[in-house]
Amino acid sequence: MVGQWLGVALLIYLLIVAVALIGRGSGVAVGGRAEDLFILASNPFMGLVVGVMATALVQSSSTVTSIIVGLVAGGMPVVIAVPIVMGANVGTTITNTLVSLGHVADEDGFRRAFAAATVHDFFNLLSIAIFLPLELMLHLLERSALILGTFLLGDGAYQQDSLNFVGAATEPLVNFIAWSVRLVPRPYDGILMIACGVALILVTITLISRVLRRLMVGRVERVVHASLRRGPMAGIAAGTAITVVVQSSSTTTSLIVPLAGAGLFGLAQVYPFTLGANIGTCVTALLAATAITGVQALPALQIALVQLLYNVLGVIVVYGVPWLRRVPVATAERLSAAVSRRKAMGLFYVLVVFFGIPGILLAGSALF
Repeated sequence: MVGQWLGVALLIYLLIVAVALIGRGSGVAVGGRAEDLFILASNPFMGLVVGVMATALVQSSSTVTSIIVGLVAGGMPVVIAVPIVMGANVGTTITNTLVSLGHVADEDGFRRAFAAATVHDFFNLLSIAIFLPLELMLHLLERSALILGTFLLGDGAYQQDSLNFVGAATEPLVNFIAWSVRLVPRPYDGILMIACGVALILVTITLISRVLRRLMVGRVERVVHASLRRGPMAGIAAGTAITVVVQSSSTTTSLIVPLAGAGLFGLAQVYPFTLGANIGTCVTALLAATAITGVQALPALQIALVQLLYNVLGVIVVYGVPWLRRVPVATAERLSAAVSRRKAMGLFYVLVVFFGIPGILLAGSALF
C-alpha cells in the first residue's frame, strides 16, 4: 500500500515534469514567434473542435488540459486556449456514453444508462452555448482568471524560480532531457521535447488513474452510494471529491452509468454527480501549472483557472436556474427513449457528435 502511494507521488512528479517539458520545448521550437505559430487556431470554433476531438481520441480531459497548460507556458495565447478547454469538457464524455452501450441487451436498462451518460453531454453543450458567446464578447473567463491568478501569485514572487519549490524540484530532470536532445538541430529539438512531454503526460495520467482506482475502488463505491441519497449538493461534492482522488472524470462518470442502468439511482441523482466530476478534473491542470516558472507562470496558471471557473460557473448558472437545469435532463430522456428502440442510433450518436461534426468543421476550416 505504501509503495503504491509512493508510486502515485512519483507519477505526479513526472506529470509536472512533462508539462514543464512541453513549455520548454514550445519556447525552443518557436522562439519569439509563438503568436504566428498559433494564428491558425485563432478561430474559437476551431479551437472548440480541436478540444472535443483531441479529448475524444485520448479519452482524458486531464491529459488535454495538461498539454494546453504546457503549450500556454510555451507561448500559446490564453485567448486561443480557452475554447480548447471548453471542447475538452465535451470530448471526455464519450467514455461514459460508450459504457452505456454495454446495457444494449436490456431495453429499460439501456434507456436509463444512456440517459445517465448523455445528460453529461447535454450539460456541457449547454454550458458552451452560454459561456462561449460571453467569452467572445467580454472575455469573461480569461479576464476573471487573470485577476484571480494575479491575486494568487501576489507580487510575482511565485514567478521567481528560487521561490517555486515545485519548479526547483522538476527543473533538474527537465534540464537533463533538454540537454539529451541538444544534438538535434532547431527547431526539431523543441518539437522532440514537446513530443516527449505529451507522451509522458499520456503515460502518467493513465497510470495514476489506474493505480488510484485500485487503491480507492471500495471506498469510492461506498461514497457514491452514501452521497447520492443525500441530495444534489452532496452529489456534486462526491463527484468532485472522487474525481480529485482518481484523477479521471471519465472514470467517475463511467462508474455511475452502470448503477443508473441497474435502476439503483435515477437521473435526478446522477446529474449533479456528473457535474461534480467536471469540477474535480480541474485539479490536474492546476497541479500542472505549478511546474511553470518565470514570466509564463501567470499565463499557465490563468488557463488552469479558466477551466476551474468555467466548470464552477457552469454548475452555478445551468444547475442553479430551474428551467435551464431541466434542459439536459429532458433532452437526455428523449434521446435515450429513441435510442432504446433503435439501438444503432446510440453508436451513430457517438460517431456523429464526437467525430463526424468536429471532423467536418475541421475539414471546412482547412478548405476555406
